[in-house]
Amino acid sequence: MRSLFENALWMNGQSNIITFAKVKHPLFAVLLVFAITACSQPEPVQISIESLLNEMVDREAITRFPEKDFRLKQESSYNRASKTPEDTVGWFTNHDFNSKETDQNFVRIEEKNGAKEWVLMDHQGPGAIVRTWMPFNGPKKPGTNSVIKFYLDGAEEPALEGNMLGLLDGTGLIPFPFAHQSLRSAISFFPIPYAKSCKVTVTEKPFFFQFTYREYEEGTKVKTFTMEDFQAKEKQIASVGDMLLAPQSYQEGAPQSLKQRLTTGDEVSMSLPSGSKAIRNLKLKLGSYQDSTVTRSVVLKMEFDGQPTVWCPIGDFFGSGIGLNPFQGWYRTVADDGTMSCRWVMPYQESAKVSVVNLGEAAVEIELEAEVADYTWDENSMYFNATWRGEYPVATRPFSDWNYVTLKGRGVYVGDALTIWNPVKKWWGEGDEKIWVDGEDFPSIFGTGTEDYYGYSWGGMSNDFYEHPFHAQPASNVYNKNNRKTEAEFGDRNTQLYSTETRTRALDVMPFGSSLQLDMEVWSWTDCQMEYGVGVYWYGDATTTSNRTPDPEGLKALLNTEKQTLD
Repeated sequence: MRSLFENALWMNGQSNIITFAKVKHPLFAVLLVFAITACSQPEPVQISIESLLNEMVDREAITRFPEKDFRLKQESSYNRASKTPEDTVGWFTNHDFNSKETDQNFVRIEEKNGAKEWVLMDHQGPGAIVRTWMPFNGPKKPGTNSVIKFYLDGAEEPALEGNMLGLLDGTGLIPFPFAHQSLRSAISFFPIPYAKSCKVTVTEKPFFFQFTYREYEEGTKVKTFTMEDFQAKEKQIASVGDMLLAPQSYQEGAPQSLKQRLTTGDEVSMSLPSGSKAIRNLKLKLGSYQDSTVTRSVVLKMEFDGQPTVWCPIGDFFGSGIGLNPFQGWYRTVADDGTMSCRWVMPYQESAKVSVVNLGEAAVEIELEAEVADYTWDENSMYFNATWRGEYPVATRPFSDWNYVTLKGRGVYVGDALTIWNPVKKWWGEGDEKIWVDGEDFPSIFGTGTEDYYGYSWGGMSNDFYEHPFHAQPASNVYNKNNRKTEAEFGDRNTQLYSTETRTRALDVMPFGSSLQLDMEVWSWTDCQMEYGVGVYWYGDATTTSNRTPDPEGLKALLNTEKQTLD
């Protein structure tokens, strides 16, 4: 019979078995123990196209703090005059693009074989690009001759290149839905990992741009993107793409349900099975959506292991905004029949409770269903949270930053849904996102416009409905999925009334070790009073805190304003 150490060696593929009976020197025995221990350690996880594609559709992965810790960073054409909030002029300068020879909202210019290349990103260290966004150079200019090039690990030749828009809009090498043509933008979520460095250039002067990437810790093992790897993963790419477009829950659990009529102020709760489990699918349907403010007046509440973590109006939680505005995404679906579904995985160790409360003036009929399945809780597991903030009036002058949420502790930020009311026709969304992580001196993500953050461009006229697995515009002005804006209405620059924009995150989730602050700049072309309301979604430890707490009185006050604006 083999000894324990012989078994360890044998299991690691050793052909020459050495027993301790043959070991004569004690030092050699110690060295042998270390050798066996080293052999028995699992290979470190390698970041690769394959691993990132698997992670993209693994909804359970984001319930745990990343095993390979990273910080999400972004290179963009934000205005370099923005240096500190104390400089209230420079901080809100809105020239977030390059148009004149004097503009320097990029890294630098290089010459290669006598031709200029504009460097838009130059990251040193292991990482992975997980989102790219490039807009049309004009609202009626869907084409370009500029070539985008990705130079990885210091190579002289690009690992990936193509037409700046065609490569990223789902019509070229990178297939839909990883890349797609949004409203007047090309946007891609296909991962481009690299072990040492990444430089991105274009062959014509850039306009607006955003490259969102993961910055891994030094020493993280990464397999750099190659065309050979890309082609070898053809079947996996097709499979993951199919999953993104058919976003059912892939691990269904036992359904728990209730159906009830709620009058004003009523609250109904449903306790879920005890033990280490997770909600895999949550569905809510109201009896009527005739009063569009019902999606703001009905509130979803959740408790996990006795701790309240969710308080959010259902329209802000499911991404519908004000009224029933159907769309389909990877994490949420709002169906034509009024069923709103959520596929965030929400784990707990012992107990969970889902509640619905009616803060409106009229009675509502609700149907609630939760699918619950087993879940293995470990030291990196986190609780799902969803909070809400609403405010009216929000003045557009002087310019300001409107805080979505500030979090303290450890967690991962996974998405949001913004609903605004605009009293005028002119465009309201020039404001940039500014995201501060772990107490940094300058935002690691500084954007170029609210519509850019939500995946489209030329927002003053791009008020058609659109949807994608990771972002959508469910409603804008009077348009939604069942009332599309036609090309004949292209010249209509009316962004008045309600708009809802939503973004959920897969590979571009934002881990934070001690804090996260997400501000959205309020920047309208008109001096007016707007309404802002946002639902935000994140995972965190039990000790992680938020500056957003349940606000029933604030919600009721906002409802009064909304009813007046809709009359």
